[in-house]
Amino acid sequence: MHIHCIQCGCAQSEYLLKSSEMKSGAAGPRLNNNQLYKFSYTTEVLVDRARGSKEGSTGYRISSDVDVNLVWRDPSSKDDQLIRLVISNVRIDPASRRSEKKNILHGSTAESVLGKTKLAALMKPFLLHLKNGKAKAFYSYWAEPATIKNLKRGLASLLQVQLKTGKVIENDVSGRCTVDYKAVKGQVTRTKILDTCKTPETGFTTHSQVLGVSRKSNSVTVFTLEDGFIGSAVAEEMHSLAVNARRSAAAKVVSRQTLKLVKTEAGPLEAAGKDVAGVVKSIDAKLAAVGIVAEKVKSQCKGCPSLFEHWQAQQKQLEPASLSKATAPRSFLALIQSIRKASKDDILKVLKSASKTSLPQVVDAVTSSQTAASLDAMLEFLNFTDAKSFVLQERFLYACGFSSHPNERMLQALLAVVKVKKMILEGPDSTKVESEVQMYLLALKNSLLPEAIPIFTKYAESEVGAYNTISLTALQRYDVNLMTNEVKLTVNRVYHQNRRIYEKNVRAAAADVILSSNPSYVEVKNLLLSIGNLPYEMNKYMLSKIQDILRFQLPASKVIQQAMKDTISHNYDRFAKVGSSSAYSGFMAQSADVTSTYSLDILYSGSGVLRRSNMNIYGASNGAMLHGLQTEGEEDLESFAGMSALLFDVQLRPVTFFKGYSDLMSKMFSMSGEPMNVVKGLILLTDHSEVIQLQSGLKASAEFQGGLAIDISGGMEVSLWYRESKTSVNNRGALVVTGNVTVDMDFMRAGVEVSFETEASLDFITTVQFSEYPFLVCIQMDKTTFPFSESVSKYESLSSGKSVVSHKSKKQLVPGSEFPLHQENSNMCKRVFDSSW
Repeated sequence: MHIHCIQCGCAQSEYLLKSSEMKSGAAGPRLNNNQLYKFSYTTEVLVDRARGSKEGSTGYRISSDVDVNLVWRDPSSKDDQLIRLVISNVRIDPASRRSEKKNILHGSTAESVLGKTKLAALMKPFLLHLKNGKAKAFYSYWAEPATIKNLKRGLASLLQVQLKTGKVIENDVSGRCTVDYKAVKGQVTRTKILDTCKTPETGFTTHSQVLGVSRKSNSVTVFTLEDGFIGSAVAEEMHSLAVNARRSAAAKVVSRQTLKLVKTEAGPLEAAGKDVAGVVKSIDAKLAAVGIVAEKVKSQCKGCPSLFEHWQAQQKQLEPASLSKATAPRSFLALIQSIRKASKDDILKVLKSASKTSLPQVVDAVTSSQTAASLDAMLEFLNFTDAKSFVLQERFLYACGFSSHPNERMLQALLAVVKVKKMILEGPDSTKVESEVQMYLLALKNSLLPEAIPIFTKYAESEVGAYNTISLTALQRYDVNLMTNEVKLTVNRVYHQNRRIYEKNVRAAAADVILSSNPSYVEVKNLLLSIGNLPYEMNKYMLSKIQDILRFQLPASKVIQQAMKDTISHNYDRFAKVGSSSAYSGFMAQSADVTSTYSLDILYSGSGVLRRSNMNIYGASNGAMLHGLQTEGEEDLESFAGMSALLFDVQLRPVTFFKGYSDLMSKMFSMSGEPMNVVKGLILLTDHSEVIQLQSGLKASAEFQGGLAIDISGGMEVSLWYRESKTSVNNRGALVVTGNVTVDMDFMRAGVEVSFETEASLDFITTVQFSEYPFLVCIQMDKTTFPFSESVSKYESLSSGKSVVSHKSKKQLVPGSEFPLHQENSNMCKRVFDSSW
């Protein structure tokens, strides 16, 4: 009795459609013989920013009448049916209400918008073979335009429905997808699981989640049944795309289809025949099974400028002087879009015509385009045997490093990836020249190859200081899980100087690796025990590092707290050291979407000379982390000053300010006051492209690109008169992110562009006064006031050239600030600037 009740309940709630249908065991909807079903049909598409309402959307609605009748049924199976569909009385209107001035369809007819040929093609009958409620074949004419066939496929797909609950894989206009059916009392709900869909057109996206784009999609169709066949079908799907780092920069496309039965009347008789193929041939020999999945539609741009014309209009914005302004990345992104549609010869023409000063930026744009034509043009244009074109070769290689979707050809072009891998892995041991070993180690640091870990482990204990720091900072970039016991033992040996004496900056780098690699209780305890026995400034640095980890709750904080419960490790004498060295972390910006943090580690020599400065900026979004910027400075007033930068996980070539005392003196007397260029260029940070095949047969394309123009320079001024030196690192940048979602039929186009842009500057200044001993050192990290703007543009156009655009933007100024560093630094700065006066 109990089991019977459960079964009863299930039958009632799950798929009790109609008793007559349940008895007949229909798998899908069945048409009555000799009956004509007259439907009204509308398909509409709306494009807007994600939070927009229907009223403000751009888009259009295609309405028509549809006649449906049974042509043939398999005598042995009632669910095997061939159906004829005819579209008539076509109308095209705006999807939302608007004034006459903003309505590009005002006064137009379906014929004037579509053209006579396309309208006639749309109204030509077509056939659908339905078996058990599933589309087995779709028959139309090969010669018809792809857009027309796709609209017919969208209508045909709406007749595909099964009458019982369950999951199934189906083919329809939008591809091969898993579909979930729920059937309850005369109604069926079909939910398409869109992330399972396999479609012929694939896109690409940025590999970094922080800089990437997220998409949310859903597709639901609700069917009602009337006398065994479809009474109504209402489908709605929505795709929303947002920039992860700023979710308000988001756009959506909404597609709706509505099919309603208006009336039935006497219809044509069933055709005679043994099978579907024979029946189709007898109706019209030109009808062919053209497949239900949508065809690719090539959108042709009428009146668009050529790449060369586009370049001529944009080239001023790509000169070096403009690289800290938002116009530079905006022009860069526009140029990339143009290059992606261009031939190799067109691209070469631009490369050859660019001025000497704008050429490196053109190389950035061409390489970032990542098409076969752009790669071929680049390889033909660059002469890798010519030392004079080193700057362009370097820009090409950096742009390849930042590429969002490198293809096999690009990897082969970079000397074939296997050869390069072998070359850089064998490189450090293949030469005795210091600069060459450094080059190989930096290349390995960029590659992040797990096979390079033993090499870094070996060179971390080298006798050459530069090899130690590159190797140790490289090990810090690897996943914690790759830090084997051997690596940890080596790094601990370096820090504790078990085999040889190391420079303080090398030991500080080793401490960074230990503390960021999931340290054990014993490792932390040994580090704490070393504090108090270290050189004066290094003591202060390590103390500051431990306190910063605890204050900022970095991953190692739990094990440090545990180890500090031991009074031998943590006693007042050991932890009461003074000095100027420090480690400090703070927040640069916090929002709902992204959190940006900075850390600044400073190590001085006992005399107060800056030995090592390491500044890092990280971005975090939804648990993903991006190393945005690292500038590592190394100085020793007697021998060397220089810096190296890491930008968005790509290591850049180090820059040397001076090497040796005589070099310092000659530079001092010849100093022009001009800063030294560390890195200048344009980077494609966000690159997301996809085609969204809508169930209605319409197609949306989504393009999101983010461009960064960057200008990092470093300089050093020494005044013997005032006994003062000033080292500055100026980070200037402009960021533009644009997102376009467009529905482009060859007769009509509607779309929205969302974008945001900013120009920012971060100055990192170190002032050293050596008029007293130990030297006075003041470090400042300043962010200037910067502009931030967001905008949205909506556009519609007809193939006749008629168009309408609406644009809204919002601008604000974000106040500048000096980022707080450790208290000792603030005290020192007061003394430096008081004595300056």
